[in-house]
Amino acid sequence: MSSVAETARTDVALVGAGIMSATLGALLRRLQPDWSITVIERLDAVAAESSSPWNNAGTGHSALCELNYTPQNADGSIDITKAVRINEQFQVSRQFWAYAVENGILTDAGFVSPIPHVSFVRGAHRVDYLRRRQQALAANPLFAGTELIDDADEFVRRLPLMAAGRDWSEPTALNWAPHGTDVDFGALSRQLVGYCVRHGATALFGHEVRNLTRDSDGRWTLLIGNRRTGVKRRLNARFVFVGAGGDALPLLQKSGIEEVRGFAGFPIGGRFLRADNPALVAAHRAKVYGMPAPGAPPLGALHLDLRFVNGKSWLVFGPYAGWSPKFLKHGRVTDLPRSIKPHNLASMVGVGVTQLTLLSYLIGQLRLSEPDRLHVLREFAPRAADADWELTVAGQRVQVIRRDKRRGGVLDFNTTLVGAADGSIAGLLGGSPGASTSVAAMLDVLRMCFPDRYRSWLPALKEMVPSLGVELSREPGLYDEVWAWGSKVLQLGMVRS
Repeated sequence: MSSVAETARTDVALVGAGIMSATLGALLRRLQPDWSITVIERLDAVAAESSSPWNNAGTGHSALCELNYTPQNADGSIDITKAVRINEQFQVSRQFWAYAVENGILTDAGFVSPIPHVSFVRGAHRVDYLRRRQQALAANPLFAGTELIDDADEFVRRLPLMAAGRDWSEPTALNWAPHGTDVDFGALSRQLVGYCVRHGATALFGHEVRNLTRDSDGRWTLLIGNRRTGVKRRLNARFVFVGAGGDALPLLQKSGIEEVRGFAGFPIGGRFLRADNPALVAAHRAKVYGMPAPGAPPLGALHLDLRFVNGKSWLVFGPYAGWSPKFLKHGRVTDLPRSIKPHNLASMVGVGVTQLTLLSYLIGQLRLSEPDRLHVLREFAPRAADADWELTVAGQRVQVIRRDKRRGGVLDFNTTLVGAADGSIAGLLGGSPGASTSVAAMLDVLRMCFPDRYRSWLPALKEMVPSLGVELSREPGLYDEVWAWGSKVLQLGMVRS
């Protein structure tokens, strides 16, 4: 049995080196340059799990095209509440990225690229829905540029890959938002962690947090194992943030905090088809979302995206759902059974009883053959050829299950912040909208966990996020100002790099 090295001390321990920990680390390094920060990552690189562009971290989700964020009410009206909230959160992230480029935190703005975000439907009933959706969004400054396109010739001009070979006898329409973005969250995370390390943070790669216990003085002691050598060490931290993707729930359970009781998780994997044929890429310069299939979770809506990954252009289509009991792509098959505790068993059972349509959807997805997947792709690109596309396995998403008095438990498809009442530890559960709202989520962590310092940090935070505390949807003048500033800074950052 390997011995445990002497206990080290740090002010802040960040578990996981994905976009959430990277963002929180950069914020704290800017706000408290005197604090010591330690990043613990079980893999050998930054953003190697969910924040990898090939492992679920999507393209600048700002609710411009995701139809599940604009549901139809019983009276036929369109509810845009969630779409507005998510877009507001994305604007916070975008402003921080611009500030970071302007102030040398980020040295290469190539991680973000402008690209239209598009909603795509077929059928008269759905076209009518899309028309009402566009009308509902048009009055909001964050969505003011969104167009309804129901003319076949205009469809052909804008999306030639999707138009080729299409049967136009069925009504077809688009909502077209020209001001969308594509974000390589892997590249962004690497820069943010790099900034932290250059300014004194310690990064432990290939190290895994095996356990964590609260000390009598309120601090936390983390038992950390080197996955290569087996050597163990202890790290004593004043504050712990668990940004470990699917591993966040098990680690928070190990902490024993009361606030995580009742929470459970259900893993859902993803698979995508991807292509790098230059002719295909040139014929599709947009991110296009369709309607979620019956029974599919919100993150299961099919989409055909132009992506920029490590400077190269790709087309990506999916997701096709997969399943594994692992909570991480590089996790363990025991993750799901070990997460089931007496306090969350009722939550798990409740969801199992009420989510039969989701179960049916998952079984159907697992039975898809290669020809089946191509058939689904051809709903978007009718002339898609098998030889152009390859299947890639994405990461794992752990859907949050929370306690519900009436049904035992319910699935929660949002990103959920869970933390101890004393602010000494917090973690993030769930996956949607996830990375795109990372800055807003980490500002919530600062507000919740450091209430005694947050007020004194506000002047610096408002430099980083000029609209902080303001709803941009209610302040169109300010929105135009910060959008133009962000666009200019990010564009110059791409030229400079």
